Amino acid sequence: MKKTWRKNAVGYLFLSPWLIGLIGLSIIPMAASLYLSFTNYDMFTTPKWIGMDNYKHMFEDPKYLTSVKVTLTYVLLSVPLQLMFALGVALLLNRGLRGLKIYRAAYYIPSLFGGSVAVSLLWRQLFGGEGLLNKVLAHFGIHGMNWISTPDTALYTLVILSIWQFGAPMVIFLAGLKQIPLELYEAAKIDGASKIRQFFSLTLPMLSPIILFNLVMQIIHAFQAFTPAYIISGGTGGPLDSTLFYTLYLFQKAFTLFQMGYASAMAWVLLIAVAIVTAIIFGTSKKWVFYQE
Repeated sequence: MKKTWRKNAVGYLFLSPWLIGLIGLSIIPMAASLYLSFTNYDMFTTPKWIGMDNYKHMFEDPKYLTSVKVTLTYVLLSVPLQLMFALGVALLLNRGLRGLKIYRAAYYIPSLFGGSVAVSLLWRQLFGGEGLLNKVLAHFGIHGMNWISTPDTALYTLVILSIWQFGAPMVIFLAGLKQIPLELYEAAKIDGASKIRQFFSLTLPMLSPIILFNLVMQIIHAFQAFTPAYIISGGTGGPLDSTLFYTLYLFQKAFTLFQMGYASAMAWVLLIAVAIVTAIIFGTSKKWVFYQE
């Protein structure tokens, strides 16, 4: 018993930094946030218990409903387009190009810096009234606009930025493509299957677990988008709340208006919403995911 206890003690000793971090930086803050979501708290006074009022107020808050609409639009546009672009580039790189590692690294770099403040500032300059895009259009006699200051186009500039960060799912798709046996393509070719038929009847089914993984990860990432909207809109979510992401409105409530209770409630609604979406995707995946044997 003593030897077993000593072995376990050594294991828990090595695990202790992670356990302390999990409890101190995740579990306790989440529990505190859950409690604060039922209170009226502004960081300077004692939290006052108000029950479900914060959650009820959300559905009466026009800006909150706008942030939900903007975020859902962003997720529904950016995630499919990013995955399609990533898969297309992965298919091109899978054709045995020379210098594959260089191309793979070059395409992956935007995923590392795409959410940074520097790139967001660059994006704001690129799509501004005097930006590079308008200068290129001017060469063709097309009069551009201030894309990030126009309500009809501001959100789409952020969608394009998200698509530009296709490197991470592309690398995963490329790894999945290399695991598909070449014998399957040879057999399909002998049977007279065209390239398009091979893609839809062989490549996509064999990649379905990878598609599922990338889909879930990119949806979660899209719901958490914050930095580009904050930097490009100057923290306002403008113009006319067209880039008011859910996380940005949460930030405004918490650290501008100091409505910590309301912001905590928003955070928990987002967590539950992402969990429900993820559960639905996994629940329906059996109909379209074909796992490799």
